[in-house]
Amino acid sequence: MKCPYCGFPDSKVVDSRPNDVGDSIRRRRECGRCGKRFTTYEQVESFPILVIKKDGKREPFDRNKLLRGLYKACEKRPVSADQLEALATEIEQTIRNSLEREIPSAQIGEMVMERLFKLDEVAYVRFASVYRSFRDVNLFYHELRKLLDKSGGMGD
Repeated sequence: MKCPYCGFPDSKVVDSRPNDVGDSIRRRRECGRCGKRFTTYEQVESFPILVIKKDGKREPFDRNKLLRGLYKACEKRPVSADQLEALATEIEQTIRNSLEREIPSAQIGEMVMERLFKLDEVAYVRFASVYRSFRDVNLFYHELRKLLDKSGGMGD
């Protein structure tokens, strides 16, 4: 690794540790010529994942977009930011572990709904109402019935 101070092409690693998220390694290095120390980060090279939208367009997977949707669904609910981060990480890892370079947005939506159902039922209904684009009360009622049936809630 080239020294940012003197440009010498050789340095040695004096300390390594994973970052807080665990997706990269922080390395403290020391220049072989000037002796100054600097920090580098090493991470696994990953391929971009494309999301196939309903209209057939493709766009890069955006974890922040996923998180925004989760935050919106869980607004004013007893769900912590750490829980939402963990949920987003789990979904992203599932997508990356599939080794597919393209994934339909519908598949991501189903993953979100499955996990939100277990985390917070109100957030699940909020997300489902936007995701499934309910056009009338009957479709919304049908989704609520499924929720009540799954959770063993009281019916009519």
